[in-house]
Amino acid sequence: MVCPFDRAQALEQRQRDQAIAAQLARARPIGPSRSHCQECENPIPAPRQALGGISRCTPCQSIFEQGNRR
Repeated sequence: MVCPFDRAQALEQRQRDQAIAAQLARARPIGPSRSHCQECENPIPAPRQALGGISRCTPCQSIFEQGNRR
């Protein structure tokens, strides 16, 4: 008999793997990053710029993404 905790853990792992695969499959912006946020004009940190195609600072990007979920 299979333990319900093992089944729950296996389900959680499958869902986590699916969520990671979905994020990796998303199109990433390419090209040069902006040095300042297009929304608030605050500087974008160099490590974030290194990702490529970045146009918003982290707080503005979070707000933008929350708006797209509604």
